[in-house]
Amino acid sequence: MSESEDDWLSLMPTEPLPSQCCGSGCKPCVYDVYQKELAQWEEAKAKKDRSLLTKQKEECYEAGLMSQYVKSWIEGDTVFWRGPFGGFPYSPNQYGELLMLASGTGIAPMLPILQYITENEDDETFITLVGCFQTFENIYLKPLLQDQSRYWNVRTRYVLSQESSLEKLPWSYQENTHTGRITENLIKKMINSCRRKPFVLICGSVAFNEDMTRCLKAIGLKEDSYFVF
Repeated sequence: MSESEDDWLSLMPTEPLPSQCCGSGCKPCVYDVYQKELAQWEEAKAKKDRSLLTKQKEECYEAGLMSQYVKSWIEGDTVFWRGPFGGFPYSPNQYGELLMLASGTGIAPMLPILQYITENEDDETFITLVGCFQTFENIYLKPLLQDQSRYWNVRTRYVLSQESSLEKLPWSYQENTHTGRITENLIKKMINSCRRKPFVLICGSVAFNEDMTRCLKAIGLKEDSYFVF
């Protein structure tokens, strides 16, 4: 029985929504995965061979070390996790101020440090957290970040690469948000606005980390003045 055009269209990959991309330069990005699956679908459709779709997915996912491990589980197994590694060793009042530069999910390692400081009333470290996202909707954990920014020693700033106007944002975000990409000049302004000499923490994609490191070196910071997760 020959397959109709509608049959093949029902198997066509769905293009991701902009909100499904975290903007942190993941490799592969959801759009990379979509393009690859679309090419596989077009080949399978041209050859009228559905098995190509299944075969490609198996090649993609079953070859991974983590996939092999997960496949070995059976119901009732106990799984132990360790990591992530490469953490930042921190002691209360170790630095006058921490400037946190985070892109997308790179905000994750910043939060435990942030909360550790705000929960310790003897820790008087200032914090400036800069979150880089594509749009306002992409900002992770807004309620938590807003709550943390109410502490006397915490400031939150946002850099939104795909927002064209601050007027569309809630008024409480407009004053502390920049549109466009984070640049050397913007980083320099943030460093100059710090209340004490800052130690910089960086976390994001490989490209983001490299860009931030390059900017800091151009500004004049030495390697012992920043940490890359």
